[in-house]
Amino acid sequence: MSTLTDRPNTALMVIDVQNGVVAGAHRRDDVVANIGALVDRAREEGVPVVWVQHSDDDLAKGSEAWDYVPELARRESEPLVHKEFGDSFEDTDLDDVLARARVGHLVVSGAQTDACIRSTIHGAFARGYDVTLVGDAHTTEDQTEWGAPPPDQVIAHTNLYWRFQSAPGRSAAVTATKDVTFAGE
Repeated sequence: MSTLTDRPNTALMVIDVQNGVVAGAHRRDDVVANIGALVDRAREEGVPVVWVQHSDDDLAKGSEAWDYVPELARRESEPLVHKEFGDSFEDTDLDDVLARARVGHLVVSGAQTDACIRSTIHGAFARGYDVTLVGDAHTTEDQTEWGAPPPDQVIAHTNLYWRFQSAPGRSAAVTATKDVTFAGE
C-alpha cells in the first residue's frame, strides 16, 4: 500500500537502543525484551532487521554509551545505519538500505519516543513508507524537569496520535509486540 513502487517488503527498525540512550528510560527492561522478541521473530520470518545508531557529543562513536545494549546483538549481515540527527533518514544511507531490500513498510521500535522515534516515523511517512509503531517497544527518559509530561504519557500520546495519522496511499498503525506478524502489517 506504500506509495513506493516495487517495494512490497517489510523491515524491522531498531532505533538507538544504546547504553547512553536507554540507561534511564521508562520501563527499559520490558521495552528491550520486547525489542529482542521482535528481532527474534523478524529473523525467524526472514524479515530484514535494520539497526540505527546515533552519535553526538554525549554518544561518542566507540564509547560504552554509544554501544547498543548488551541484550540486543546485531548480526554482521544486518544493516547498521549511523546517524547524527533525530530523523534516521536525515543525511544517512537508510533510504538506500531500504530500497535495496525493496522495503516499503517499516515496523519501528527503539528510543527515544519524543525525539528520534517521532522524527523517524514522520520522516518515513513523508517519504512514502507505511509505518507501524510498536506501541510497547519504544521508550523515553523522564524529561519532566524541562516541562515535558511524564514518560508514560509521552509514550501513550505518541501511540494515540500515530493510530490516526493518515496520508494518501500510505498507512500508519500502532500494534503491540505480541501482535506483530510482519506479513501484511
